[in-house]
Amino acid sequence: MSPQPQAAVGAPLSRVEGRLKVTGQAKYAVEHDLPGVVHAVVVDSGVAHGRITRLDTRAAEAQPGVLKVISHRNAPKLPYRDNPMGINFPGRKLHVFQDDRILFFGQPVAVVVATTLEAAQHAASLVEVAYDAVKPSTDLAAGGQGTEIQTYARGDADSALDSAPVRLERTYRLARNHHNPMEPHATTARWDGDKLTLWDKTQWVMGTQYEAASVFGIPPESVRVISPFVGGAFGSALRTWPHVTIAALAARQVGRPVRLALSRRQMYFGTGFRPAYEYTLRLGADRRGRLTAMVHEPRLETSNHETFWEATLPLGQMLYAVPHVRQSLRAVPLDVNTPLWMRGPGYSSASFVIESAMDELAHELGMDPIELRLRNEPGEDPSTQQPFSTRRLRECFLVGAREFGWDRRNPRPRSRRDGDWLIGTGMATGCYDTARSAAQAHARLDADGSAVVQSATHDSGPGTYTSMTQLAADALGLAVRHVAFRLGDSTMPPAPMQGSSQTMASVGSAVQDTCDKLRQKAVKLAVEDERSPLHGVDADDVVVQGGRLYAKGDPMRGETYRQLLARNDLTHLEAGGSWTPEEQSRYSMYGYSAVFAEVAVDATLGLVRVRRMLSVLDAGRIISPKLADSQALGGMVGGIGMALLEHTVTDHRDGRIVNANLADYLVPVNADIPDLKAIYLEGDDRKADPIGVKGLGELVKVGVAPAIANAVFHATGRRVHHLPITAEALL
Repeated sequence: MSPQPQAAVGAPLSRVEGRLKVTGQAKYAVEHDLPGVVHAVVVDSGVAHGRITRLDTRAAEAQPGVLKVISHRNAPKLPYRDNPMGINFPGRKLHVFQDDRILFFGQPVAVVVATTLEAAQHAASLVEVAYDAVKPSTDLAAGGQGTEIQTYARGDADSALDSAPVRLERTYRLARNHHNPMEPHATTARWDGDKLTLWDKTQWVMGTQYEAASVFGIPPESVRVISPFVGGAFGSALRTWPHVTIAALAARQVGRPVRLALSRRQMYFGTGFRPAYEYTLRLGADRRGRLTAMVHEPRLETSNHETFWEATLPLGQMLYAVPHVRQSLRAVPLDVNTPLWMRGPGYSSASFVIESAMDELAHELGMDPIELRLRNEPGEDPSTQQPFSTRRLRECFLVGAREFGWDRRNPRPRSRRDGDWLIGTGMATGCYDTARSAAQAHARLDADGSAVVQSATHDSGPGTYTSMTQLAADALGLAVRHVAFRLGDSTMPPAPMQGSSQTMASVGSAVQDTCDKLRQKAVKLAVEDERSPLHGVDADDVVVQGGRLYAKGDPMRGETYRQLLARNDLTHLEAGGSWTPEEQSRYSMYGYSAVFAEVAVDATLGLVRVRRMLSVLDAGRIISPKLADSQALGGMVGGIGMALLEHTVTDHRDGRIVNANLADYLVPVNADIPDLKAIYLEGDDRKADPIGVKGLGELVKVGVAPAIANAVFHATGRRVHHLPITAEALL
């Protein structure tokens, strides 16, 4: 088969849906106009542990416009069947309005449905709830050792540590972080007989479809989930949270479509979060900087009703050539909502610990931090003994050092000043798994020469509409403007969740397969058609470009898609395709980065300002450079928040989140964002998938926080072992 010209892939295109978004034409979960739609507002628990003893709804029900107040007192019993497609952690997920138990502060205890949002909000404020409250346990530090949920070992780490010439033992503490996407979580629900339609903010329409089906005891095909636009999520919409069930339940109870949006405050306990960590790391090395042993003992918070886990351990198993490793991940159950994966889950937290310790070891040995990492580069994955599909981390270090000006760095802390500011530079390694899942797609080529491609995937911000359009355009030999990619509907061909940076590899490979099949179908029609200029040409020698099929050796011999379909009296051609990764890969597949940061620290006030950052990435083939650059910059911005600002504060007396708003929960703003730059090494990893890509969305955040922390140490000489790094820690 002749290779198709690549006119769209690799071009720095702007988002194809961008105009819809900036002009307000893109419809989000609660912006769909449905006849008779009413509004729902959730009433939240004011305690974190106990039981409801009284729930008085009379004042609320007496308000004009109020249709119904639903709680455990009058809600129907829901089946809550097992859901094989959902996010299922060990334990028992919250069964909303099914009993009087309170498991965490802010748990939904009632919902008010009214004809206007204002009436529902006011009535919700009038619902009176009394509790038999028990003092909650919400503090990770006081929660005990927890339950061991994952372990790993190779060699004899304890003996190797005992004999190591250089030893380091540190405990790191990472604060809870909340996702805080721009669009709050929201759902619009409508029943048509026994058929349920949900317009939902989600990163997995298939997961929401199956979860709703399991809750209400109906077949999955009776549930349709629609989510064409998602205003950011960062992992928070991977799970179907209780408000989705509440919206559907309310719609069934009042017999009208119901619109429910969480407030910003409710986002802090109505959805998940990156869990707080207490992470002890012990490492041993020889005097030349060769690592000999590592012992990882992280503890993370989880809820009392479910045991959350994330990929905290893999980084410590494969990032460096360490012969002796022991790991134990423990989850500490608390009276909180269940955490959920947040951008760079597990890896971001582990990288702060490992990369901070590596920097501290380099300082103790008097060695350059890059040189220390290079001395511990493995030739194969130490945890599996598999070859790497690609591992160009050494090149990332060297390119980054050159572009950042690392050779001008004086390694001595507090060696550089700019007036009252102490200036420091630091670096860290980033790494994330190349996740892949089975996906399907469908494509239709219409008689006018345009194409529609679809898959039940999502676009929560990375630019899926655009990157899939670019892939499809080149595979079909069409201009980008003649291709429409559609997503976010559970009636479309199935696709995995948009998480773990797997969308491009998984759905992209399915789109490639689908569009290749459709193009080949058109080519076959042409070469077998006696009336076609291409009749008799070997199908493998036909190329399509600009909507025109032509012979590779004779470009003048050809015809357009439009001519081909018109002559054959066809309104369209269509094809379905799919891709499934092999069950047992022969390769270790990761994306890598080297992250460099320069900070300024006010010597008197302890204020930290990031001045510039550079990330050099080994991420395979880049389909859309403009979107990839946007991903990298967003990851660095998120890493700045993780390192210096973000911290969910809980009042442990009652479990209340103190800073449940964007005034008190600090996230980076324009004034916090300095000169950011990303460099992608030119690459193509066909061992990972047919289109040669690796994931970007998670990788770009991993390593950012430790690079900043290491720069703060270089500026001040003070090593901070907790996140976020606050002014108080530096005074």
